[in-house]
Amino acid sequence: MDEQRDIPEAPSTPTWNIPIEDGHDLKLDAPSTCAGGIPAILTSLKHTTHELGFIRGGQALLKVNQKQGFDCPGCGWPDPDGARAITEFCENGVKAVAHEATTNVITKEFFQRYSLEQLGRQSDYWLGQQGRLIRPMIKRAEDTHYHPISWDNAFDTIAGHLKDLDDPNEAIFYTSGRTSNEAAFLYQLFARLYGTNNLPDSSNMCHESSSVALKEVIGIGKATVTLDDFDKADAIFILGQNPGTNHPRMLATLQKAARRGCQIVSINPLPEAGTTRFIHPQEVTRWLGQGTPIATLFLPVKINGDVPLLKGIMKELLMREARQPGSILDLPFIQHCTEGFDHFATVLLNLSWEKIEEGSGITREDIQKAADIAAQANSIICTWAMGMTQHKNAVANMQEIINFLLLRGNIGKPGAGPCPVRGHSNVQGDRTMGITENPSPEFLDRLEKVCHFQPPTKRGYDAVRGIKAMHAGKAQVFIALGGNFLSATPDTAYTAQALSRCRLTVHISTKLNRAHLVTGTEALILPALGRTDKDLQDDIPQYVTTENTMGVVQTSQGRLEPVSEFLKSEVDIIASLAKATFNNKEGPGNHINWDVLIHDYDEIRHLISQVVPGHDHYTERVNKPGGFYLANPIRDARQFPTRSGKAQFTVHPMPDIHLEPDQLLMMTIRSHDQYNTTIYGLDDRYRGIQAGRRVVFMNERDMEERYLAKGDLVDIVSHHKGQTRTAPHFVVVPYPIPRTCTATYFPEANVLIPIDSVADKSNTPTSKSIVVTIHPTTLIPPSHT
Repeated sequence: MDEQRDIPEAPSTPTWNIPIEDGHDLKLDAPSTCAGGIPAILTSLKHTTHELGFIRGGQALLKVNQKQGFDCPGCGWPDPDGARAITEFCENGVKAVAHEATTNVITKEFFQRYSLEQLGRQSDYWLGQQGRLIRPMIKRAEDTHYHPISWDNAFDTIAGHLKDLDDPNEAIFYTSGRTSNEAAFLYQLFARLYGTNNLPDSSNMCHESSSVALKEVIGIGKATVTLDDFDKADAIFILGQNPGTNHPRMLATLQKAARRGCQIVSINPLPEAGTTRFIHPQEVTRWLGQGTPIATLFLPVKINGDVPLLKGIMKELLMREARQPGSILDLPFIQHCTEGFDHFATVLLNLSWEKIEEGSGITREDIQKAADIAAQANSIICTWAMGMTQHKNAVANMQEIINFLLLRGNIGKPGAGPCPVRGHSNVQGDRTMGITENPSPEFLDRLEKVCHFQPPTKRGYDAVRGIKAMHAGKAQVFIALGGNFLSATPDTAYTAQALSRCRLTVHISTKLNRAHLVTGTEALILPALGRTDKDLQDDIPQYVTTENTMGVVQTSQGRLEPVSEFLKSEVDIIASLAKATFNNKEGPGNHINWDVLIHDYDEIRHLISQVVPGHDHYTERVNKPGGFYLANPIRDARQFPTRSGKAQFTVHPMPDIHLEPDQLLMMTIRSHDQYNTTIYGLDDRYRGIQAGRRVVFMNERDMEERYLAKGDLVDIVSHHKGQTRTAPHFVVVPYPIPRTCTATYFPEANVLIPIDSVADKSNTPTSKSIVVTIHPTTLIPPSHT
């Protein structure tokens, strides 16, 4: 199956779009059925030596996820509470560290050489490979290039724009999920002192649906389990998640569970190597083996067929309970701790198996196998990621998971509960620190009392509403604390237009990305210290804190020498910007001693301890080895902080998915060589893709119906409310995906996601449910134009 295709060059593309240039050497190989092992080790070594060298690389990796080290800038999977391995990292964590801690730097000469238009012709991979940003840069009106600017002038420029706005709500303050607790708290304080709740973040694009869904039915928008619970679970249901690529350290946890007999059910449209078999890279004696089988049962559900599938499993459990009363359901728990069961059960029992099988793509026989596992398990964990959260009915998806867990009392007891696995390493901490467009009145009251000002109460813009506001001219200044906003958001062309209509766009970044190339009238890039870098203020080492996906707050202290003396910490950048903005003695924000906060991060934590619940005695508690768990009434006392004090059963309709005969349902996914929008390479080892990213995975029968063959070039067209959007020049790859379903990588396919195709209640883009048609490519190679 090892094939090489000679794919012609495509015409150059606008700056906002990802150039079509990485398909010339595309090779298609057989997908892998095992994750980890020697390939993971070799890949880790390659990235470390290429970016850091042995000495600096070794220094970095020995401090990743250690109690006296720094939190991995990758995913939010938790670290062990007790003893930790010397190598407490995974392959993709190594890539993240190497990418950030590289010794390559981008000089001012680089920006003199390349115009924005020239940079826009380069791939996202190429942009990220150029090295660390080390100097503040500005693009003024009519400039074609970025130029150096001093830090003071950069802050004054931004402050000037903010002061010139007619309304504070014309400014948007975006946050990436890798920002520290300290920076996030200062950022939201700055924005609210300025007068707005426009604080969108990366969670708006991914796990917002989880937060909304869980808050409504159990009172908490976070996981109720700890890492220790995975050692106690009898069964683990993994839904819409690819841990082998997105959270590889989770595989060690799953491997441990599988070896002790835990039943693992993988529910996902694609078979993934990480949930099939796993070879732990640290188990040298097993390197040449076949690996540990992970999933006991794999259910290849249709895209967005999770609600029908879960309904089928629960219907089977209810039917068994009817035949043998008291033997299946946890009736005492349902009676004393929940509401809404009778209506839920009545509606579910009346649902036909025909609709369940049709909606899920799973046979009743296989649904019964999943029900067997659920019925025999005394404790069940359900864990999920974006495969569940990015649909129109995403909130319903998670609430059906809660229904499933409630049936047998699998919330609030050892080895059981919901576990949304966050993507960024501190996206959960950012939200805890107040990064939200819709803060609670209680949070604002505490902020007012401690910081002595009246915060705004008007609801701000989330990510999608913020894009629409910029597009409509209602927002004029956009400031991003980390991230690659353009590539992370939906409807790329629309988002690019929105950003270009701003008076000013600002990006606080470590590496160059596409968001820097689509600018407002003026634009600034402010280079920041990374998670791996030493942070010295007045020659005194500082540390920051983060919160992982299971609510553990811990310290993170960079240990590597920064690659430039011109870099500033995110805390320093935010506080310095606040000083420049609030320089009127009579204005808001002037009573805050920003210099003290810059020079001693303990002072920030002192403010946090007074404002953010659960963070009392913050500095003292977080400095204990491993940090501390935030209080969780469900986990700690099986109390549900809902209005009634009980968990809620909910009833949801089946997803309304209508496809014309030639249409497919598309989902966007990551390759194994990327983390969110950061591209580390052009391979997807586990899916058999080498040297290319513009691929579309299709069921072979769907290919035959469209007269398509492996390696054919196609254009993908999305359809929404009578409008179409086109992503050209993709290579067809046959893959074991359900009929009428297809998958592509983001951010290349984000251009297909309509700005107004969002999840109910959470407003999350529906990146996993896009109606498309696929046609032979219409691009003409340059030699034929």
